[in-house]
Amino acid sequence: MLYIYDELFKQDKVRHVLVRHEQAAVHAADGYARSTDKVGVALVTSGPGATNAVTGIATAYCDSIPLVVISGQVPSAVIGQDAFQEVDTVGITRPCVKHNFLVRDVRDIADTIKKAFYLAKTGRPGPVLVDIPKDITAQKCEFEYPQTVSMRSYNPVVKGHHGQIKKALQLLLGARRPMVYIGGGVVLGDAADKLTALVRKLGFPCTNTLMGLGGFPATDRQNVGMLGMHGTYEANMAMHYSDVLLAVGARFDDRVIGSPAHFASEPRKIIHIDIDPSSISKRVKVDVPIVGHVDEVLGELLSLLDATSERPDQESLGVWWKQIEEWRRRDCLKFNQGEELIKPQFVIQKLWEVTGGDAFVTSDVGQHQMWAAQYYKFDKPRRWINSGGLGTMGFGLPSAMGVQLAHPGSPVACVTGEASIQMNIQELATCRQFRLPIKVVMLNNRYLGMVRQWQEIFHGNRYSESYMDSLPDFARLAEAYGHVGIRVDKPGDVEGALREAFSRKSDLVFLDFQVDQTENVYPMVQGGKGLTDMILSAEDL
Repeated sequence: MLYIYDELFKQDKVRHVLVRHEQAAVHAADGYARSTDKVGVALVTSGPGATNAVTGIATAYCDSIPLVVISGQVPSAVIGQDAFQEVDTVGITRPCVKHNFLVRDVRDIADTIKKAFYLAKTGRPGPVLVDIPKDITAQKCEFEYPQTVSMRSYNPVVKGHHGQIKKALQLLLGARRPMVYIGGGVVLGDAADKLTALVRKLGFPCTNTLMGLGGFPATDRQNVGMLGMHGTYEANMAMHYSDVLLAVGARFDDRVIGSPAHFASEPRKIIHIDIDPSSISKRVKVDVPIVGHVDEVLGELLSLLDATSERPDQESLGVWWKQIEEWRRRDCLKFNQGEELIKPQFVIQKLWEVTGGDAFVTSDVGQHQMWAAQYYKFDKPRRWINSGGLGTMGFGLPSAMGVQLAHPGSPVACVTGEASIQMNIQELATCRQFRLPIKVVMLNNRYLGMVRQWQEIFHGNRYSESYMDSLPDFARLAEAYGHVGIRVDKPGDVEGALREAFSRKSDLVFLDFQVDQTENVYPMVQGGKGLTDMILSAEDL
C-alpha cells in the first residue's frame, strides 16, 4: 500500500485516520456510514491486513451497510506463488461482500472505484472490496473519473409495482388488528419520516426490530416497543395476533419471529416491502410482495391514502388498541433499583435522561446491547449503531470513532461490557491521537453476561468459561492512554458520573459501572420457540 500512502501524503482533500487494527478500521468506516448515509471507506494492506478486515466486512454485509474496502495485494507477477503476505483476498471475502474486484490494469482503477461506490450504495447496500496489486498502484496513466455508471447485469428495482401497492392499501384499510413491523431498511432507506406519517395517519400500532430502532419515535404512544427475542410483551403479542401485517424493510429473521411454524399458526395477511427480492418470502410466506426502495413505495402508499376518504374501521381499531393496552399493563421492562447494587437498566435509563435522548449510541454485543435497545428511547433514525446480524464483539468503540469523526460536535456514547471492550481496546490510542471525545459507558458485571444468562437458564447454572477472572483497572487503563477514567460503584453516583462525563466536551471519558452480576435480560424468547413463549422474569423459570 506504500504507493497509495505516498499519494495520500501529497494531498489534503482526503482525510486519513490511522487506527490500530484493521478490524477497527472497517468498523469505524461502518459507524461513519450508518450515522451519515454516506459510503464508508477503509484501506488495508495484503495478507493479515485483509484477513483482519474480514470480521468488519462480514459485520457490514449482515447489516447491509455501504462500504468500499480497498486492499493491497502482492505484485501481479507473483500472485499464486505464495508470496510474502499473500492471500486470495477476493476468494476469502466472496461470501461476505456484495461484490469484489481484483484490478489487473492501472487503466481500470478509476472505473472500478466508481463501480464499487455505485454498487455499495444502490439497491440493497453492502460492502464492496477492491483488491489492487502493488505493481498496479506503482503505475501511472491518464484517466478521467467516470461521471456515470452503466452495468448491464445490475439494475436494482427502485419503484414498487403500482397494482401491488393499491392491493396493500386495501388490505390495510380493511384490517381489524393491524400491525406495522419496522426493520433496518427503513433507517438505511431514509424512510423514517414517510413511515411515521403513514403510521400516524392510519392510527396503527407499530414495532421496531433491533436494527429498525429510530425508524419510528420510541416515545410515541403508537410504538409498542422492540419485538423479538428480547422484545416487549405487548410487541410480541400484537405481532403474533395481528390480522394484517405491514413489514417494511425487515426480514423476519430468527431473532424476530422465532419459529416460523409457530408464527404461521395464526392466520394473517402479510404485506412485505423490501429493496431485495430475495428477502421476500424467504422465511415467511407473504401475500402482497412489493419490491422497491422503501422510501419510494411508502411515498406512493401515502399518496394513495391521501387520495381516498376511506379509513380503517375505528371501532375495530379501538378494540385492538384496548387489547394492546392490556398487554402493556404487564410493564415487562420494570426493574427494581435498590440502594446497594447498580442495575444495568438504571445506567441506560440515566444515560437517556442525561443526553436528552439525543446522543449517538453505539454498542458492542451481549446483555448491555439489549439493555441499550430496551431502555434508550431512540426517537430519530441513525442514532443507534450496533452489530445486529453478525453480533460482533469489539464493534462498539471503533464504530463510535467513525460516528464521532462524522459528527464532531455531537454526543457519542459507546455502551459496552468488560469483555467486548477488550476486543478492540487498543483503539483508545486512536481516540487520543485524533481527539475523539467519546463517552465509554461500560456495564461491568465480570461475566460474559449473555453467555452466563443462557448457562443459568438452559445449562443448570454451569458457568463454563464465562467468568472474567483477571480484569484490569479500566479507569487507570484509560488514564494510561491519556483519557479520563471514572469507576462508579453506587447507584447514587450514576447520574452524577454521567453528567460529569458529558460536560467534558473535549475529553474521552471511560465510565466503569460496577453492575449487579446476577441481572438478566427480560423478556426473553428461547431460540426456536414462538413469540408468545416469553420468559418475563426469573419467576417464570
